[in-house]
Amino acid sequence: MNAFLFSGQGSQAPGMGVELAEASPRAREVFDTASRVLGYDLLGLCAQGSAEELADTRVAQPAILATSMAAFACLREAGVPFGAVAGHSLGEYAAMAASGMLSLEDAFALIRLRAEAMGRCAASGAGAMAAIVGSDEETVTRVCGETAGYVVPVNFNAPAQTVIAGEKEAVAAVSARFAGMGKRAVPLAVAAAFHSKLMEPAAREFRPAAAKFTFREPEVPFYSNLTGQVLDSAADMADRLARHIVSPVLFTKELAAMQAAGIDTFVELGPGKVLSGLVKKTLKGVAILNVENRKSLEKTLEALNV
Repeated sequence: MNAFLFSGQGSQAPGMGVELAEASPRAREVFDTASRVLGYDLLGLCAQGSAEELADTRVAQPAILATSMAAFACLREAGVPFGAVAGHSLGEYAAMAASGMLSLEDAFALIRLRAEAMGRCAASGAGAMAAIVGSDEETVTRVCGETAGYVVPVNFNAPAQTVIAGEKEAVAAVSARFAGMGKRAVPLAVAAAFHSKLMEPAAREFRPAAAKFTFREPEVPFYSNLTGQVLDSAADMADRLARHIVSPVLFTKELAAMQAAGIDTFVELGPGKVLSGLVKKTLKGVAILNVENRKSLEKTLEALNV
């Protein structure tokens, strides 16, 4: 059974989505919808924008969402079936749209509000993030707890890859400890400590805005970053999405739960192959595919015998 995974922030790159929009009228419609909701030419920005412009969270979030949904449109146009969805952080918004929880228009309107709230919060420049590679999550959690200041694990990406976030000095201190243990500590090029309590102002701003949207029950199982399990109800999504801004991403739990439910093929939709790499590091005996441009689309359709 196929599951679709949707890319998170940090995967953006100049030119993303352009080939998909050229390959499929339905993919082009995704960008047209985004531009209409956002009030500017998103496809043009993806095609011509610099890496610095696309890294701005207020641009990166809708651009990644559009590229992910363009890839989804290409697969649906080809008749590719899917039995579950999941997204990494920002990717949950594409997963909501793909599963029928949100209309495409509402997904773009909602992500614009989220990106603006997070952008204002990030403007203070008070936080930092780093990926700790080569150590298990229990050790990362323990070292964070032993470190002065505020620093916590926020993305449980793979058995030996955990992202930490918090105050700059505390993140640097934890990174130095792991470097001293012979592990890799990779600073992330972000302007804020996403998925930590330092994003509380953004969560408070976003909650009432999200409450104005209508969320339907998903048409296929939707796996949640908050719990690592299938979403039990869409009744309180505004609160869940606000908490999502300040809560860790339990991605390894999600992947394990999906495999246990019978998912044996994971297709990453969106720019880059970050999630494909995380699946490879976390699960055994599964097929891993991705769609980000024309070449990967053709390769995936061939692998799925479509």
